[in-house]
Amino acid sequence: MTAASPAENTAPSPDMLAAIDMGSNSFHMVVARLVHGEIRTVEKMGEKVQLGAGLDPYNRLTEEAQQRALECLSRFAQRLQGMPAEGVQIVGTNALRVARNAPEFIARAEEVLGYPVEIIAGREEARLIYLGVSHTLADDEGKRLVIDIGGGSTEFIIGQRFEPQELESLHMGCVSFRNRYFPDGKITRRQMDKAITHAEQELLNIRQHYRSVGWQSAVGSSGSIKAICSVLANLKITDGTLTRDAMEELRKRLVDMGRVEKLADLGVRQDRQSIFPAGFAILLAAFRSLNIQAMTFADGALREGLLYDIVGRIQHEDVRERTIAALQERYHVDQAHGAAVEQTAIAAWQQVADQWGLHTSADEDVLRWACRLHEIGLTISHSQYHKHGAYLLRYSDLPGFTQQFQKDLATLVRGHRRKFSSTVFEGIEPEDKPRLRYLCVLLRLAVLIQHPRNLEQPPEFVLHGHENKLVVEFPEGWLDNRPLTLADLENERDYLSKQDFTLEIGTR
Repeated sequence: MTAASPAENTAPSPDMLAAIDMGSNSFHMVVARLVHGEIRTVEKMGEKVQLGAGLDPYNRLTEEAQQRALECLSRFAQRLQGMPAEGVQIVGTNALRVARNAPEFIARAEEVLGYPVEIIAGREEARLIYLGVSHTLADDEGKRLVIDIGGGSTEFIIGQRFEPQELESLHMGCVSFRNRYFPDGKITRRQMDKAITHAEQELLNIRQHYRSVGWQSAVGSSGSIKAICSVLANLKITDGTLTRDAMEELRKRLVDMGRVEKLADLGVRQDRQSIFPAGFAILLAAFRSLNIQAMTFADGALREGLLYDIVGRIQHEDVRERTIAALQERYHVDQAHGAAVEQTAIAAWQQVADQWGLHTSADEDVLRWACRLHEIGLTISHSQYHKHGAYLLRYSDLPGFTQQFQKDLATLVRGHRRKFSSTVFEGIEPEDKPRLRYLCVLLRLAVLIQHPRNLEQPPEFVLHGHENKLVVEFPEGWLDNRPLTLADLENERDYLSKQDFTLEIGTR
């Protein structure tokens, strides 16, 4: 489901915020207070759920793994009670990206939590990680490389200050590598070298480009890198700083230990011992491939990035607005026409929002942005451009957007013209279809009214929304002077009737 929050601009900003990161290895929650625009952490919670380890050979989450996750979320839910929806973000990462039964699990998770759950793409995860890390570091000049090793994916980001410049998410993580290379808890030289080689092969995709961009400092986040820092300090190899020489020395020590249980002597918690060599192999491969000489550790991570993302939206610094503007520029969208369609659609939405249950800020946002981007597919071809536009929005990396929101946005663009068939809503969860169907109708109406492209103000029409029916009343004489618009509306009435939707056109 898409996140729901009150649309009224007069609503007070929440002073309590919460973010939950449902990772492939661990679930984390952070609760914070917003004081004069600054985030002050109140509480942190984390549990090793190992959701990624619960994927069966068919990439379906087992019932046992789902139960582990739901039990953890039920504990988190108690802390969330009473918090406003606009102050809470809950996201799933790699395990839920690949799980074929993710929609069923998300429905159960939302029932436990009482808040929407979103799945984010790998590069969006990387963006949020950088946001969290950059806010916990000194505001230094120069580029920094940030690496975050998760249970199912590893993110690599190059950025400067608070702005990421390069974002990549590679499909390798400490849980998946543990299952493949260290399943029995043994640490042999052969298996360690295999794991490192595999990670180096994955890194070939970004190695040359990242080296050419360069950076002045390297930073690691996530529990795996923190544990490696701690082991280096306990072995007195370094003071906890990660260096290339120290990593090579630790590789020899791990092979000599032979088993993960011996990591307890170095202070590694029992719940992290089995994944430690896998995380180490990935990090050493990164040191070798990217020629990293030294790295420090930062506490900030995905969950902190989610908090700062919430604050950005509250303070009207929504990264999604920048993404929409960038798409308009990149694909040469007629922005003046898009703005006229948006003004008309929002005038219509305001009249039927309550009648059709479209009164959340997410409903308004997706309608606004669909209006601005409805012609994005023209850059590919005029023929079937609504389908081209939907494809671009569904499968592009869009900073700030969850996979579900991208799917909603693509659905509206796909359904804004021509046949209004059930294929428009393929892949949409049944509970979301009525909402998107109504939003499509509003977008289609606005596009038709602005079809002449003369940028005129929308007429003072009156709308009455009913179940599967919309009554539109135009000012007396307005349609008489616009016979082409009347013909468009009559055609639209036929299109909508194919989906058992009634459009009545009248005057007042």
